[in-house]
Amino acid sequence: MDQYIKTGLADVPDERGYFGEFGGRFVPETLVPALDELVAAYHDAISDPAFHAELAELQRTYVGRPTPVTYARRLSEQLGGAQIYLKREDLAHTGAHKINNALGQALLARRMGKKRVVAETGAGQHGVASATVSALLGLDCHVYMGSVDIARQEPNVFRMKLLGAEVIPVESGTKTLKDAINEALRDWVTNVRTTFYLLGSALGPHPYPMIVRDFQSVIGHEARTQMLEMTGRLPDVCIACVGGGSNAIGLFHAFRDDDVEFIGVEAGGYGIASGQHAARFADPAIGRPGVLQGTRSYVLQSPHGQILNTHSISAGLDYASVGPEHAYLREIERAFYTYATDEEALAALQILSRTEGIIPALESAHGLAEAIKRAPSMPRDTIMLVNLSGRGDKDLNTVMSALEID
Repeated sequence: MDQYIKTGLADVPDERGYFGEFGGRFVPETLVPALDELVAAYHDAISDPAFHAELAELQRTYVGRPTPVTYARRLSEQLGGAQIYLKREDLAHTGAHKINNALGQALLARRMGKKRVVAETGAGQHGVASATVSALLGLDCHVYMGSVDIARQEPNVFRMKLLGAEVIPVESGTKTLKDAINEALRDWVTNVRTTFYLLGSALGPHPYPMIVRDFQSVIGHEARTQMLEMTGRLPDVCIACVGGGSNAIGLFHAFRDDDVEFIGVEAGGYGIASGQHAARFADPAIGRPGVLQGTRSYVLQSPHGQILNTHSISAGLDYASVGPEHAYLREIERAFYTYATDEEALAALQILSRTEGIIPALESAHGLAEAIKRAPSMPRDTIMLVNLSGRGDKDLNTVMSALEID
């Protein structure tokens, strides 16, 4: 696993957890010792060959890594331009990339002697992954989830309960991911001595953006090797959806020093003009640098700094901020960020299902929508690698409702 733990582009983050002007640690005093403890435990773990060996063995025998890269032949032929390849995180155990980070952090929790973990979840995939690894390692798992997300992700709620986790509904605010993170942080502050916060995306206070990126970078390192084996060269473009941004940074990280274009796709909801979206970079009037939930990044906010409500058909992208490393990559123009609307994501989901027999998660369908837009105008020898971050089983009720299918 040591090949997955890198310092990153331009050695970011620095020792204070900053990616340029983004990141850092904005937390109550009571959490500073816990974060310092986590930094020390993480650096100790990644210096220990035994930790690497156990993680690598579980990735292979439990998670099912490496996940394959699939050439989307019929989709590429139908679009008539660039050749599209899919990194199949939907085939990992639990059906999404979230297991990569959850497993790494759960091993850290056990190593630190923490027997209780708290987690947040939006689409439910991180909650399921946290419940899964907690069952595997004998940890007591509590998952905070907004009641709106509980209603639209019912199958994942049952999976978490079946795995032995307590699912705690959050009724405050918009009752979605932002509010679930708030409640998980409150729990951690209250029970900091006995509890490990298993944060699900590349955001929050330092060292979480770094830890999550490093555990998710297995995606990009595998894909880099696989593309060289399959095509004899690196892809021209890497595309991934961006909510908090863990699947995207996990893919981008391995290609950071290569001549490969990065495209992150946010949730455009009903369109930017509607104001009902979660595209932090799309409208400079409301998407501006600010601090939310322990880190400085781009945040959807009013002129007075109030956090705005968000909307996305995909629960996992329905969040008002974005991981600080993504803000940094955009600032230095290493990555380009755009958005796909609900309608475009739904269409992409159906197109992939009918051309390749793969039903993607609604989150992943946002990245796929951008590939479908771009591919026809690109030369046929262009290679696009899309991170298929999860499978669509969890979204079938949402899709049926959106398409008005009985």
